Amino acid sequence: MKRYSHLYEKIYDIENLRLAHKHAKKGKGWYREVQEIDKDPDKYLKEIQEMLIKHTYKTSEYEVFHKQDGKKVRKIYKLPYFPDRICQWAILQVIEPCIINNLTADTYSAIPGRGIHKALHKMQDAMWNRPEDCKYCLKLDARHYYQSINHDVLREKYAKIFNDSELLWLLNEIIDSVETAEIEDLTAIYLLEEDIDRETGIPIGNYLSQYSGNYYFSSFDHWLKEQKHVKDNYRYMDDITIFGKTKEELFKLKEDIDIYFSEELKLTIKANWQVFPTFIRGVDFLGYRTFYKYTLVRKSTCMTMKEKLTAIRLKVESGNTMNYSEWCSINSYKGILKSANSFRLYQKYIVPLLPYADDYYTRNIKPYTKKGQKVV
Repeated sequence: MKRYSHLYEKIYDIENLRLAHKHAKKGKGWYREVQEIDKDPDKYLKEIQEMLIKHTYKTSEYEVFHKQDGKKVRKIYKLPYFPDRICQWAILQVIEPCIINNLTADTYSAIPGRGIHKALHKMQDAMWNRPEDCKYCLKLDARHYYQSINHDVLREKYAKIFNDSELLWLLNEIIDSVETAEIEDLTAIYLLEEDIDRETGIPIGNYLSQYSGNYYFSSFDHWLKEQKHVKDNYRYMDDITIFGKTKEELFKLKEDIDIYFSEELKLTIKANWQVFPTFIRGVDFLGYRTFYKYTLVRKSTCMTMKEKLTAIRLKVESGNTMNYSEWCSINSYKGILKSANSFRLYQKYIVPLLPYADDYYTRNIKPYTKKGQKVV
């Protein structure tokens, strides 16, 4: 593993901080806090620079709220724009290439160019072109992943890749920034489970958390590829799909994974893991269910889509104008359906809305430049 050094000074470089402010404020120009900083950005950026140089930076208090995500209730942690969001962007701009260089090619989620559809198409390629290698599937994920990430293990993992004591100080400060009581409260109240270890959990909502979550699993990915010689495995954060020629090899592999999770990652596999015949049941992964040579949209996604798009259609057909959120929903579902065998769904639910979506685009989006200024 390559180790990186002399990165900390790049983080507090004023040009890096200016770029971080530019990225952090994208889509947030209407925030009062952003508007205030934009009056004299260098004044505020130099404050962050001084905090980092003098090691006086401390993560601000989190705003905590709960968000319904399907059947789950997730606890989201939100930091102030200044100094925290700018600071975390400044960190990521420097360390992102280092982290990505240590991930395997079959790692997805929160990585530029490696989203849901990239992972889906890579998996489809294996299933459809080498079916004998993919006769059986092992599906598993980590129990309470974000809440269970062990701080000591994560700190050790960062220390292996970064030979920079100042950078490690900053990363550790952010890792330990959420009070343990908050994490335990989430487990006890919303997941109805026993309390987890005290030094565990990273906040969902932090920019850095997605990269930490991905990097935490990188040693496992390399172990699968290089020591267990697994050819076809696909990981989207903690959602893991592994193919094999026989049930026996996958059951044995699952036993080894149990040990690795427990000893190396301090994690537990969720109890709903399965080994099953790939092409009989289909592989439920990333919102799709993939069989041999065809893919369907997951049933729960389908039901939600029908409900939302029907409501939008009834609204616009009664003479009301759709809003931006509804326009985004239509385009999101268009993208979802494109990667599935979904001609009838597209014709029934998307096609009737296209004239209204096109009209909304022409009236409300097209007239504006990238800078948000209306074209005369």
